[in-house]
This record gives sequence, C-alpha cells and structure tokens, in this order.
Amino acid sequence: MANMQPNNLKDIGKTRMVLENITNKWSVLILTVLCTQPARFNEIRRRLDGITHKALADALKRLERNGLILREVLPTTPVGVEYRITELGHSLRQPFEALYHWALVRGPELEEAQCDYDRRRAEEIA
Repeated sequence: MANMQPNNLKDIGKTRMVLENITNKWSVLILTVLCTQPARFNEIRRRLDGITHKALADALKRLERNGLILREVLPTTPVGVEYRITELGHSLRQPFEALYHWALVRGPELEEAQCDYDRRRAEEIA
C-alpha cells in the first residue's frame, strides 16, 4: 500500500466497481472454495454454511460474468453443472489467503474494539 498516498488517489474511482464485485462476503468465500477444486452448486452451498440458494446463484452469476469462474454443464442425467475458477480468479488466491490469515490473527482485536465501542456508546447514552 506504499503507493496509496492520500493525495494520490485520482484513480480510486476506477477500482470501486472491481472491488465491489470481488470483495463481498460470498464472492470471497466462493472463490476460496473453488481455488482448491471445481465443485457443483450444492457442494459449494454445503461448504458455505449460511448462504441461501438465491444468494449463491446470484453470486455465481456475478463471478461468471466477471470472468472469475467458469460454469460447465456436465453430460450427466440429470444434467449437472460444475463451477471452476479461471486463471483470473485464481490470481486472487494470494490476496484472499492473506486476508483470511489477517482475519484469523486480528479478529480478536476487532471483536475487542467492537466491545469497547459498544461499552462507550452505552455509557454515553446512560
């Protein structure tokens, strides 16, 4: 982030749409699942506890539209569909792994900050 100087963010508007498409919760988790191996819809859904059918379908369409995953119709009966990550999608693996590890290490600090904030707000209201 050395190049992200406060006065040198003239191109930030160009990144907004890209970041919106790849950094939402489900996109990050879906890409993480598909980084290891291709998977069918229900397998992805099982691995992502809490995602609804609609949220997964919408996220998969968005990821496919953005060239991050491929949807392949399998010649099975009944017809099956498998999703796999593209080279472009795979290029996100390293930053996502870094973010994942950051969340594991720094998550407790985030929770502590939230508790401190909530405690201060409650004291202000009381």
